Amino acid sequence: MAQDTQNRLKAIAPLLPASLRPLVQSGGVEDDAWCLLVPNSAVAAKLRQTLPALCAHLRSKGWKVNTIRVKVKSHN
Repeated sequence: MAQDTQNRLKAIAPLLPASLRPLVQSGGVEDDAWCLLVPNSAVAAKLRQTLPALCAHLRSKGWKVNTIRVKVKSHN
């Protein structure tokens, strides 16, 4: 599972704005939904603008992804 999510992240990395790449981490996969973790709401807002293209790209590479959720990591 961890390898799969890292492979997904590598697949979408070229589509992410360069400034966001180091800030996005892969979360879990549940059915056809994948979760991406980001450090703050500003990054989440920018990332959400790219989600349709990211989903389409992953589907074109053979992954069954209909939804990508973006979650802001809590700092404990």
